[in-house]
Amino acid sequence: MFSNEERDSIYKVIYNRRDIRSFLSTPIPENTIHKILNAAHHAPSVGFMQPWNFILISSDEVKEKLAWAAEKERQALAIHYDGEKEMKFLDLKIEGLKEAPITICVTCDPTRGGSHVLGRNSIPETDILSTACAIQNMWLASCAEGLAMGWVSFYKKNDIRDILEIPPHIDPIALISIGYTNDYPEKPILELANWEKRRSLEHLIFENKWGRN
Repeated sequence: MFSNEERDSIYKVIYNRRDIRSFLSTPIPENTIHKILNAAHHAPSVGFMQPWNFILISSDEVKEKLAWAAEKERQALAIHYDGEKEMKFLDLKIEGLKEAPITICVTCDPTRGGSHVLGRNSIPETDILSTACAIQNMWLASCAEGLAMGWVSFYKKNDIRDILEIPPHIDPIALISIGYTNDYPEKPILELANWEKRRSLEHLIFENKWGRN
């Protein structure tokens, strides 16, 4: 299906994708954003329910409100860490929400497809898992387009619902900032900050039953 060069390119994007926090204000061509969203829309979804929606945010006023919601939660979460780790956590940037030319709120609609969705009846959270697949497609497509993407994952969902006027049954899964950057690290930011190290794959693989290597 793919040439050797095409296959290598896919793996290159997977291994080089990063969660970015610093962006340039350079505008992104509209057709590029559409290509990234179309890649997201072609993600696999359980029962083909396609539970996602995308709110495109370019207003500085709205970005400021989103950054406020993230900062409020970041300060609240800092109490869970002590000493050096607390300082590292507080140093994590959320300024990307304001710097990036566009932020996208990716939502999940649990009612999409009706009350009986193939596969979701057994495992209800597959709607959120499907939305996560769409986000991963966005990340890979952004990287392939030479763009950086950052996923802000701490905020109170009701704050985001209020700011973006999202209906109460819709789940705001992610705030995604996208833009060009001059700071694209060779390793994940949290790994560079010694927050955590990549685990050995060999220790994560079992044979036939849990715990059997």
